Amino acid sequence: MTSQNPHAGAPPPPATSPANPRVALRVIAQQWARIGITGFGGPPAHISLLRQLCVEQRGWIAAGEFEDAIAACNMLPGPASTQLAIWCGWRLRARAGALLAGVCFISPGLIAILALAALFLEAHPPTWVLGAAAGGGAAVPAVALHAAWGLAPASWARIQDAKQPGSGARRPARLRWIGYALLGGTAAATIGPYLVLVLLGCGLLEILVRTRPHRAAHGHGILPLALPASTVVAGGLGALVWTAFKVGALSYGGGFVIIPLMQHDAVTRYHWMTASQFLDAVALGQVTPGPVVQTVAVVGYAAAGVGGGLLASVVAFSPSFAFILLGGDRFDALRRNHLVQAFLTGAGPSVIGAIAGSAIPLALALSHGWQYVLLAAAALWLLPARRGVVSALLLAGACGIVVALTRAPVS
Repeated sequence: MTSQNPHAGAPPPPATSPANPRVALRVIAQQWARIGITGFGGPPAHISLLRQLCVEQRGWIAAGEFEDAIAACNMLPGPASTQLAIWCGWRLRARAGALLAGVCFISPGLIAILALAALFLEAHPPTWVLGAAAGGGAAVPAVALHAAWGLAPASWARIQDAKQPGSGARRPARLRWIGYALLGGTAAATIGPYLVLVLLGCGLLEILVRTRPHRAAHGHGILPLALPASTVVAGGLGALVWTAFKVGALSYGGGFVIIPLMQHDAVTRYHWMTASQFLDAVALGQVTPGPVVQTVAVVGYAAAGVGGGLLASVVAFSPSFAFILLGGDRFDALRRNHLVQAFLTGAGPSVIGAIAGSAIPLALALSHGWQYVLLAAAALWLLPARRGVVSALLLAGACGIVVALTRAPVS
């Protein structure tokens, strides 16, 4: 595949070389904004568009280096496709390229989702808007199940391939995978705000299994992450900042894993929005370009208007920028680190279980019988029929409009 690179005759630049002065910042701004506008379909679509641009069409980055970057970004907490977009900009024009690429990639979806939030969360929205929101929200639990189903095969293969050194048995690894997934799913369905402790615990347990016992002594490191949650001042911008930071810094394996945590803060703890409005927020995060983490902008809008939405987005995406700007030249070492590999092997299935488990509180938030019919139809559309998420949400929203026009209850 490297033959598509016009410079294939020369060795590719090393991962530690962050600059390519031949790529103008203006070009980065144009191309990453284009991807940000057309990137419907979630991370697979984002990664495909970035690969087409950087590897296949322009030959800026060698194919092998690009694939290594994908793997490294998937090891980091936060939206992996956003981090990959930032990394590509860093690879071409160092920190200026990273900042510009990230902003241009994120901004189109942020503008779109804030505009839609203003429409869907206004005090007295039109009846058809309420119907569209109720219909789209009904499909969200099915979208969560679809996301978990798509992640499971690779994680299942990973825990079997990365057996404990000296052990040829696959059954214990498979049993651990199932156990981790069940723990994540149960936590997401029951103790949403403390889900991250379960994810960290599964990762640390896998390190304990694969390494000498004394190396697991660092497990006490999870405590500092748990403590701040009890010290945040109730309500206000401080609470919003803390919620957004958790979304951006603790979303291992994809944005859906932070849905239970975000739902608890937005609906139960701070009452920024109702349960049905939170479903609307998740649906909007899916039908707009960009990562599902953009949902936090709707939560911010509900808490403090446009300023709150912008603040929540800046805070949530800041860790992704920091990871690349501070550690982009260490990606190779990250991938080779056996402790990191062990942690992700354990945390991965618990993340998948958490994503699937998030469907339970999301489904419980539905308030009308016709919404459960739409939920079942969306599950069939996404899983057996293997159709797209955006089409499922748009069709569910259209059905909700029809229901609203018949004067059935939609709010």
